[in-house]
Amino acid sequence: MTYTPYTTTPSLHAAPTTRVQPTPHDHDVIVLPPGTVHTDHDTVSGEQAHALTEQAERLKLIQQLGIPTQATQYFDHLATDMAQRTGFLYGMVNLFLEEQTFIGLHNPPADSGYLIVDRTMNRNHGWCPEVINRKKALPLHNVHAYHRFSSNYVVDAVGIQSYFGAPLIHDGIAVGTVCVIDPDPRPLDDALRLRDIVLSTRDTAMQAITTHGTRL
Repeated sequence: MTYTPYTTTPSLHAAPTTRVQPTPHDHDVIVLPPGTVHTDHDTVSGEQAHALTEQAERLKLIQQLGIPTQATQYFDHLATDMAQRTGFLYGMVNLFLEEQTFIGLHNPPADSGYLIVDRTMNRNHGWCPEVINRKKALPLHNVHAYHRFSSNYVVDAVGIQSYFGAPLIHDGIAVGTVCVIDPDPRPLDDALRLRDIVLSTRDTAMQAITTHGTRL
């Protein structure tokens, strides 16, 4: 995710291998660790191979559904409605392309003193990757209440303390997420209401995607 104050324009590893002694024919024998896949040039873990396959399937489905991969007014309005209903500063409709790409985005006012979020972010940053992997909603009323989620680029660089996200799933493939984030934590007793707003927005987004596609 790229941030700048007050403006809108901020902007595998090969698994270890084990070599044995040269054979009488003076060729090296490569012994692959368990759970690896060997290609002509690289060795990747089984987990990395699965992630690559899943991303290829995701990109293919996004194209088949005709989902816009650029900002659209419809999804911007959807992100704004979600942010306003939850009372969060930021709202996103997010596709997992080569980067996380916010085809719908709500920012605080430019003169508010809060950071302005750009349209893209590293695919490994934030909490949306977790939502994509688990294919379930992730309600974090206070990210510091959960050790697993408390250290994150978005926490460390921007100071976000609450996150509610839900996956966009079609035919078993998560193509993206909808989410809201805010620099303030939320009360635990309000988490269910906030989660339900995000889930409702997810349902609206999926209906639009499967019904309208490129007409959005």
